[in-house]
Amino acid sequence: MDTIRLHDTGAAVEDVQRRLAIAGFLDEAEVTGTFDDRTQQALRAFARHFRLPATDMVDDKTWATLVDASFNMGDRTLYLRMPYFHGADVVQLQRALGALGFANGEHDGIFGAHTELALRKFQTNMGLPSDGIAGAYTFAALRNLSHSWEGKEAAHLPRTLGFARAADVLEAHALVLFGTDEFTRQVASRMSNLSLATNPASRMVSADALLVPPDDTMLLVQVTLPEAEAAADAPRVAYDDEDTLSLRLRSALNAARDPRAPRPARVIVELPGTVWEDAGAARSAQHFAITLLDALCAAL
Repeated sequence: MDTIRLHDTGAAVEDVQRRLAIAGFLDEAEVTGTFDDRTQQALRAFARHFRLPATDMVDDKTWATLVDASFNMGDRTLYLRMPYFHGADVVQLQRALGALGFANGEHDGIFGAHTELALRKFQTNMGLPSDGIAGAYTFAALRNLSHSWEGKEAAHLPRTLGFARAADVLEAHALVLFGTDEFTRQVASRMSNLSLATNPASRMVSADALLVPPDDTMLLVQVTLPEAEAAADAPRVAYDDEDTLSLRLRSALNAARDPRAPRPARVIVELPGTVWEDAGAARSAQHFAITLLDALCAAL
């Protein structure tokens, strides 16, 4: 590109000014198409912010940084490639995923392997195809959850909720807990027993305890293992970080309750296996039951 400098005019200058405005260094009213003193000041501030060499002109490197800084999340499809995508939209994606409980490392604006892995987990969590491509459906899911991540940092929430709040949640939400093998059925049964012990009026029950089939007012929570088959179109939450489990469950529950989602509404929670920290089967099942129930209550 031709270098753009003080006193230049035209469409190229206007483009630079618009990108400076998008990045927050220039007011919209100052987009005039003339490289004036105010544009020069904004460019200097932009260079300082992005640790570029001090400059009074727009060269190739400054232009490339301006382009990166002017992308907003959803402006382009993002995926893992070489060279990596980088820019303000990637930072926004990383921050959104982190605040929703999907750790992706440093928010450096580079769409690398950590960001792709976090994106795949989010997509699985929302019942979307886990292709690692941030496209229209992924951005729509993120926009629907904007109240949960906008302006928030990557979260690591305390896992315990407290007896009084948990007791209220258990009475307010009708959930059917079930597994499809001996171990996961045991976890679901223990969750049901714990909920009833916390509040005898609990409406969270195991499928084995139901006297009638669940209706559309109840939400199904399936506890499964990695190798087990489950509904492909249901939100699937991986049990891989207890600190953020409730955040990821909240996103999945919201997706399952969407009127456009398949019925009956279902969320799948995938355990890492049948053993927790070398404990026996009973102790492992009890640990998963306690942490899952607590995370569900916090999510609700």
